[in-house]
Amino acid sequence: MKKLLVLVLLVSCFQLNAQSKSELLKHFEAYYKQMTMQGDTQGIINGLTHINVLQPSQARKDTLAYIYMSEGRNMEALNTIGIEKLATDSDIAVQVKAVCLKNLRQPKRALEHFEVLFERSSDPLVAYELAELNLQLQNLPEAEKHIIFGLANSKDGMTKAFYEQQQPYEVPLKSAFMYLNALNVYNKDTKANIDAAVDILDATLKASPNFNLIQVTKNELLRQKQVLQAQAAQPKQ
Repeated sequence: MKKLLVLVLLVSCFQLNAQSKSELLKHFEAYYKQMTMQGDTQGIINGLTHINVLQPSQARKDTLAYIYMSEGRNMEALNTIGIEKLATDSDIAVQVKAVCLKNLRQPKRALEHFEVLFERSSDPLVAYELAELNLQLQNLPEAEKHIIFGLANSKDGMTKAFYEQQQPYEVPLKSAFMYLNALNVYNKDTKANIDAAVDILDATLKASPNFNLIQVTKNELLRQKQVLQAQAAQPKQ
């Protein structure tokens, strides 16, 4: 009789716990829906976090990480889904890892995730990221490969945003690849290739007059050229 009483109490506790969990889940689902309607990002994050604790889901974690990334909260995004390269990762998870690691200045780690994205879908925008990261890492042949792909596959209407000015601006994606091409040419020989790089920058500026970074880079290359010329003109000791 005593054992039966204990069993009945345990079953009752389980039922109460299940009912409580179900009610909490409904509450936070309603809360999440309301926060979404209001456009309250922190509320969305809070609601999604509670729902995931009550009913864990990898897809939900990926969504939560994506929201963190969209808000510029890169560490929180990566803490949500990790940084490991996993074959089972969704496209969203791979994108989050790639973008957040790049933003946190981890180019080598970011590169492997962008490579996965490119393998899954040969997107010129992803090729741009690969070219830029490879340039940072001085992997010039790899950078050139993606630049060639980008120049050949950038379509009208595709754009790339730049943020070096107080007011962000966009240029055609092909112009952005031309800019990377100039950098790649320059990096192959930082003394002999200045004029060739400047020629590419001039052609890019002609195609995209609002491309401020082109003028900044051109001025720096011409400054370096003047320094080299001044050094060459000095009499040898």
